Amino acid sequence: MSTTNPNIAKGLEGIVFTESKLTFINGTEGILTHLGIPIQEWAEKSTFEELSFALLQARLPKADELAAFDAQLKANREIPGELLDIIAAYPKGIHPMQALRTAVSHLGLFDPQAEEITAEARYAIGVRMIAQFATIIAALGRTQEGKEPIAPRQDLTHAGNFLYMLNGTEPTPEQARLFDMALILHADHSMNASTFTAIATASTLSDMYSAITSAIGSLKGPLHGGANEAVMDMLDEIGTVENAVPYITAKLDNKEKIMGVGHRVYKFFDPRSRVLRDYAAKVAEQQGKSHYYQILETIEQAVVERLSSKGIYPNVDFYSGVVYSDLGIKKEYFTPIFALARISGWVASVNEYTANNRLLRPTAEYIGPVDQHYVDIQNR
Repeated sequence: MSTTNPNIAKGLEGIVFTESKLTFINGTEGILTHLGIPIQEWAEKSTFEELSFALLQARLPKADELAAFDAQLKANREIPGELLDIIAAYPKGIHPMQALRTAVSHLGLFDPQAEEITAEARYAIGVRMIAQFATIIAALGRTQEGKEPIAPRQDLTHAGNFLYMLNGTEPTPEQARLFDMALILHADHSMNASTFTAIATASTLSDMYSAITSAIGSLKGPLHGGANEAVMDMLDEIGTVENAVPYITAKLDNKEKIMGVGHRVYKFFDPRSRVLRDYAAKVAEQQGKSHYYQILETIEQAVVERLSSKGIYPNVDFYSGVVYSDLGIKKEYFTPIFALARISGWVASVNEYTANNRLLRPTAEYIGPVDQHYVDIQNR
């Protein structure tokens, strides 16, 4: 039987399976909006807390609503002491996403509401998870280094509190704002693999912890998360600005992939990469850490000259790894940071889809043998 049926959408590309009010992407023109508002405006004018509310409620909050939501997040930052003990007992050197997946699954065991699947329960659990992801990831980072976890503070923003819990020092306002912007840029991106995975799990009427644990497992794959870590490896391999063009030229001549370049959706500049590049470069210059950015800018110019005609441009991962590195985050934790931001989009998408739920049940075209009969094992 033929395996080239033109009606089969490999990777589900181009398949529309639901409607959403949350995120719109025009990959040809490099447009990304949440609730119709350009990502550039969210990054410049908003906060991760406000965007999280907006995604969960599909509308902008009023001042008192945002204050109440922020207070709710702060009130839920702590995680059970038993979970901290479990995290501390994880083997050293394990994959951080493996640890995060397991910790989030453990978190559900301590939540008396975990098995409830009403809209109200999913929302309440989702808010707690948005708050607690930061505490879990920071605790994982510290205990893997043999350090004691640091308790969350109530007087810091979501972004600032995470950096404090991870590094043990209060970040500067500029550092907290830069990380806040990075979280905004990664909070939601329509029907990516991990969001689709979360929805698929939730569509069976499974619980929110199962849905989000599924999403983490999907994000763990290097074709989804992890590209920014690979960018840092590439930068270390290049070493100097002078080596950048020869290195990239050789890669392109050999038809090798350039880390952080190209996107399944965008055929123009990923708008998130533009925001992150411009803001992060200023912060790096202020801190005397512009070396990596000079290499990246050189790579970008070379890539655009060679690949723009094919619709291949740098994506958000191209610059995000350097931002995280500047903020004291080790590269093996870049993908958990992705999850720290994307949890808002995961929860919002699960809630939106299950409000009018239908079990996801695609089909596959059978291409195996036909008209066969069972052969006894002694005759095979």
